[in-house]
Amino acid sequence: MFVENDPREQEMKRLIICLFLGLVACTGPQISKTQGTRAGPLPVGGMVVAANPLAVEAGLSMLRQGGSALDAAIAVQTVLGLVEPQSSGLGGGAFMLYYDAKTGEISSFDGRETAPVRASAEMFLGTDGKPLSYLEAVNSGRAVGVPGAMDMLALAHNEFGVLLWEAAFAPAITLAQNGFAVSPRMAGSLKAYGHRGQLDQNAASQVYFFLADGSPLPAGHWLTNPDYAASLRALSTNPRALLEGQIGADIVAATRLEPRPGTLSLDDMATYHASKRKAVCRPYKDMQICSAPPPSSGGVAMNSLMGMLAHFSFSETGAADPYNWHLLIEAQRLAYADRDLYVADDRFVTVPVDGLLNPAYLQRRAALISPTRAIMHVAAGPPEAVFSPEQLREVGKDNTEEVPGTSHFSIVDGEGNVVAMTTTVESAFGSKRFTNGFLLNNQLTDFAKYPYAKDGKPLANAPAPGKRPRSSMSPTIVLDKDNGFVMATGSAGGNSIIAYTAKTLVGVLEWGLSPQEAINLPNVVARGDVTRVENTITDADLVPALIAMGHTVQSTRGENSGLHVIVKQPDGTLVGGADPRREGVVRVP
Repeated sequence: MFVENDPREQEMKRLIICLFLGLVACTGPQISKTQGTRAGPLPVGGMVVAANPLAVEAGLSMLRQGGSALDAAIAVQTVLGLVEPQSSGLGGGAFMLYYDAKTGEISSFDGRETAPVRASAEMFLGTDGKPLSYLEAVNSGRAVGVPGAMDMLALAHNEFGVLLWEAAFAPAITLAQNGFAVSPRMAGSLKAYGHRGQLDQNAASQVYFFLADGSPLPAGHWLTNPDYAASLRALSTNPRALLEGQIGADIVAATRLEPRPGTLSLDDMATYHASKRKAVCRPYKDMQICSAPPPSSGGVAMNSLMGMLAHFSFSETGAADPYNWHLLIEAQRLAYADRDLYVADDRFVTVPVDGLLNPAYLQRRAALISPTRAIMHVAAGPPEAVFSPEQLREVGKDNTEEVPGTSHFSIVDGEGNVVAMTTTVESAFGSKRFTNGFLLNNQLTDFAKYPYAKDGKPLANAPAPGKRPRSSMSPTIVLDKDNGFVMATGSAGGNSIIAYTAKTLVGVLEWGLSPQEAINLPNVVARGDVTRVENTITDADLVPALIAMGHTVQSTRGENSGLHVIVKQPDGTLVGGADPRREGVVRVP
């Protein structure tokens, strides 16, 4: 995105923003005491793309102060939790990639929620031994895992923060105190999901999300949240305020309420720690694609899918050619099959990352793709190099249910550092349990709904004490052959995140589209033997052509993606794209 700025106009805007965001934003750069190798404020510049304009402005305010992409990420996350609570928040988890422009290295941060030590493989079974219904499982205390997003950001800030930790909380505190207008999407989500669980029955959430007559808040309603502001102040002075003290105790108490109370304890909270891990990076032609390691699916799924596509040549007509979509669909089907069977928390099960991404294995998988006919039935393959036949026999067919939700944002700062972060409370409004101004996640329903396959084999993604559920979140960064930044992408959308994110990789890297053009393409999701095609598609010939190739196609009314992408062009300029299916925007400082 190109913006022409008049310096006088920009200074006036800065002063107005300072007044809006509060004193911290006006007092100049506040350098972190734990800034690592950072010697001072960074050059002003970069770009922020996120699902809500207020969150984007909060991130930009950090960049204007000389903050890093990580400082901006904290501001974006805390505002999203306020203005988009149906998707993410303080009570949820996240995965994040951070690209360090000075070193060319990518770090992966894991803030995934964790099951209590008293969790069990049968935690989502009823007294009759059968799985609880979706609503029964989600709207329960059993669904809540230890929230990890803020602990993850604190861990990353120790290394990559430039501003003081507390400075990044100022925008969200001001908004929570002074209020904001409920957005159309938040109002629509309340109308659709507000009466489907405990949100309208819990006293605290009922008062916050509904009018006196019981109707959900309408778009434009001016909403304040002093409890959220208080939680942010506590976090700004103690990054682990959600995991200990009174807020931690309140979170535990909320999970112990009926119906179906959980087993989360203060010990579970106190022993939780986010982690920094090595990103899963693999070559793609003359580039490198990096995403998050297990329990995220991103590193395996993105590189599996793109690694298969590297064996084909797309036609020059790009998205206009059904053949090109056919290739993407078949690669999706094969990548999903492997991901569904093998990916889980690698502290508990063997996840054959190297075997699944071995070039010889991907070549064998790609050889299953016919240029003209759909595969009749897709199954996971055996990456024999690291998985013995004995281990393969122990893995059961997955039955995990994942519901579309979540939020993704991409940030580049003035020095060229990059954040790609996907954050979530899982389903709409999480577990519907509300305390201290925020909602708690229902992330543990990302475990398999039943711990065993039909043949009795245990599932890789079965619940277990202290285990993290598998995630589809796929924050992704693409580098060139010299480790220079090329692209940051990611999406919301449950298990469809993999398909949504892959669409932008193919659209930008192969079909020559701008980020916005790639995002605007119809979402096509091929998990299993049915391919969902978003019915907003304008090419009337695509679906008949896919059916003629043997694809089973299901038209969908809409796909709940939330793609937010930044691409660096060869001349160094940044171009962004925001998903029109949500309320996101692309802006520069």
